[in-house]
Amino acid sequence: MKKNIAIIMGGYSKEVAISLNSGNVVAYNLDKNKYNCYKIHILNEKWFADYEDMEIPVDKSDFTITIANKKIIFDCVFNAIHGNPGENGTILAYFDLLGIKHTSAPFYQMALTFNKHDTISVLRQYGIQAAKSIHLNKGDSINVDTIIQKLGLPCFVKANNAGSSFGVSKVYNKENLAKAIDFSFVEDDEVLIESFLDGTEVSVGVYKFKDEIKVLPMTEIVSDNDFFDYEAKYLGKSQEITPARITTEEHKKLHEVAKKVYKSLNMVGMTRSDYIFVNSEPHFIEMNTVPGLATESILPQQIRAAGFTLGEFFGMAIEASL
Repeated sequence: MKKNIAIIMGGYSKEVAISLNSGNVVAYNLDKNKYNCYKIHILNEKWFADYEDMEIPVDKSDFTITIANKKIIFDCVFNAIHGNPGENGTILAYFDLLGIKHTSAPFYQMALTFNKHDTISVLRQYGIQAAKSIHLNKGDSINVDTIIQKLGLPCFVKANNAGSSFGVSKVYNKENLAKAIDFSFVEDDEVLIESFLDGTEVSVGVYKFKDEIKVLPMTEIVSDNDFFDYEAKYLGKSQEITPARITTEEHKKLHEVAKKVYKSLNMVGMTRSDYIFVNSEPHFIEMNTVPGLATESILPQQIRAAGFTLGEFFGMAIEASL
């Protein structure tokens, strides 16, 4: 009997369009012989199923839809929402309360990994290397000279809880640091300032299937811009080379670190994390727990390089959650 799968997409952040693209790719590729796929748009103004050019409202009391007087109960939710409320775990807590299975990690793990500062703080306890950093809350007093003394220049200023490089700046001089901090505070009430790591950037997907943690082929990122910003990620301003052009020893180190990070954070489902090699040692940057799934995005590149079709891999995520 075919399973009813709700593919949630959209969200409440600036990543709505990116998420809709990801969700549509999932819906297109899932095996229709195994799954009845329903594209569920979760938007600020409304929740609805995009079904045969109709908008079918979602009953939020039990997360069901009704089509032709038939109530559709979902066996599993495929989470394709980048940012709030999918990647920060908010909507997953709702599914947990309803007893609905989903393809992501539990609420706490999603909330933790969406917070860049807290994720790095946890991983440091496990010996994972990362850039030096300073965390600021909105309203904190800011001493630019102290920040530069600790982190040096250039440095990165990031919105602490945001994705797709929104609210991120690379700062080269003292005069622009305060401006960059204000820019990040537009996106979030917390800001993370990190020292610059000069080295090769590599992204790696990790997933769990049948209780075994698996690492996908790695991707080297060569941005045409000053760093891997929104344009580089989504507008073709970068080279994404899979497999990454790193040494055998570097590959071995990152393979072990990527598994350790996934396990240390008690992750479930598919993730994609970014690292920078400094003196051949991988330094953790951040984890994406709902990676971009557009056909040419990094994780789908890695999935294909591992010998899977997107449909096979997305089906594995559903079967793992069930």
